[in-house]
Amino acid sequence: MALNIMQLAVKFADKNPGITQGHRLCPGCAAPNVAKFALMTAEALGYTPVVGFATGCMEVSTTIYPYTAWNIPYIHNAFENAAATVSGVETAYRALLKRGRLVDPNKKYAFFAFGGDGGTYDIGLQSLSGAVERGHKFIYIVYDNEGYMNTGNQRSGATPPGSQTTTQPVGKKLPGKIQLKKNLVEIMASHENVYVATVSTSEPMDFFKKIEKALEFDGPSFIAAMSPCVRFWRVNDDKAVEISKLAVETGYWPLYEVERGVYKITKKVKELKPVREFLEKQGRFRNLLKRPDADEIINELQEYITRRWERLLSLEEATKDKPIR
Repeated sequence: MALNIMQLAVKFADKNPGITQGHRLCPGCAAPNVAKFALMTAEALGYTPVVGFATGCMEVSTTIYPYTAWNIPYIHNAFENAAATVSGVETAYRALLKRGRLVDPNKKYAFFAFGGDGGTYDIGLQSLSGAVERGHKFIYIVYDNEGYMNTGNQRSGATPPGSQTTTQPVGKKLPGKIQLKKNLVEIMASHENVYVATVSTSEPMDFFKKIEKALEFDGPSFIAAMSPCVRFWRVNDDKAVEISKLAVETGYWPLYEVERGVYKITKKVKELKPVREFLEKQGRFRNLLKRPDADEIINELQEYITRRWERLLSLEEATKDKPIR
């Protein structure tokens, strides 16, 4: 089925896709739109979503006892095991289907696990890797806001170099976090039996198409979504989409997919904008930009982004029509 953005807008204008209004997320937060885009696509394609959530900003803000913003099957277990929990739900579904114990065996379900970067890049990586290796048919979506934002902006494996956090502030000795962001997309792609993609809410049709592909994929899928935190990225609450778009245009957040080892760039940027433009729009890099060695640090990041983009172009050409599995 070809998804049409206007049809989706009309369909869900007066109908929520599973997460309702009235949650306690910050105004302008990108995370609920990440979830809504995924759930809208699933429902438009005839699936009933089943959602598992790792502990984090969105889990806490949508389920403050005794209220919930979810009106679809939803489960929260712990910080580190959203993937394991949903893999168990998916297995139970297959067992019940095999034994003829489902009321409607023809009903299609889409099993989603959501987590922030803290619960995915770090605390939940073992659980995620295990669920993918076992081959469960589910979609894991990380809303990547590049830090432990729920607890006040601590650094995570997803935090970029030069970013100011409470656990790695910018000072005379160090320019904030000094390590590069963990390349989790490539880690997940190395499992080989998986569909992996990056998405951004600034490119909704690309987002919808990748969710559709993940739903149709015979196996596990991993989707990494750029999800600006307006509070701790220090941007205005109407700038999340603009910042996401700039991340794509600078190559900081390239949009591509890997299906069983085959790479495809889904948005080719003719000429990457300087990453400095992305950094200067955010207050979290303000102190970095004031340092006397700012140019040196930013140039190192720019070189890394350029090399990674060139590598992606090479991988796309080298893996064309050459699936591993």
